[in-house]
Amino acid sequence: MVQLTKARKLQVINCLLRKNVVTSGRTATKYASFSEVLQLQEKQFTGITFPLQDLAKYLTPNMDTSGFQIFNPNHEDIKKAEAFFISSRYHIIDYFVSAVRMDHAPQLSKPEVCFLGRSNVGKSSLIKALFSLSPEIEVKISKHPGHTKKMNFFKVGKLFTMVDMPGYGYRAPEDFAEMVEPYLTQRQNLKRTFLLVDGLVGIQPADRIAIEMLEEFGIPYVVSYFT
Repeated sequence: MVQLTKARKLQVINCLLRKNVVTSGRTATKYASFSEVLQLQEKQFTGITFPLQDLAKYLTPNMDTSGFQIFNPNHEDIKKAEAFFISSRYHIIDYFVSAVRMDHAPQLSKPEVCFLGRSNVGKSSLIKALFSLSPEIEVKISKHPGHTKKMNFFKVGKLFTMVDMPGYGYRAPEDFAEMVEPYLTQRQNLKRTFLLVDGLVGIQPADRIAIEMLEEFGIPYVVSYFT
């Protein structure tokens, strides 16, 4: 994953692989736990955890990479992060509420992260994958674009809140701008926006508009390819 200060410097972005960490119904699938991934052979392990790490060799020669901030956690960091998404009686993870406008959004003091992207890019699927070790948590997904019509809030214990945003582009809600822009610009506890891009088609015109908006408003964000 590459966190950027300027969108135009974007060349190498980490790939989040749904096929390796997904859920089916309410049953966690193979390799949902990082402890299981650690038992794999080195080549298979690298293919799951850092699938595009070799892309650096394809960068334009003499490219200025000073604007890149590479996210490269060690095994211990990943194991600690995984614990955030395991629900227990002392660490409750669950859907909290939905909102169609900023004034309907819950007033929360804990940090928030939100997931933004084109319709049907896989935002809800990614959240479902993050909750794969807590399969009792219901995250609604659909193969049809425009399924998410509201801002859906999920509490991750007392640590932070995750927000699944409606998709932009095809079959987006008619009031998408009125719903999303006030949230992005006014939400004081929003700490990071994850902008998901379809890894099969790359950054599209609608994605560029989203990036330009995030840049204009100075909103901290991470661009992630999703395949």
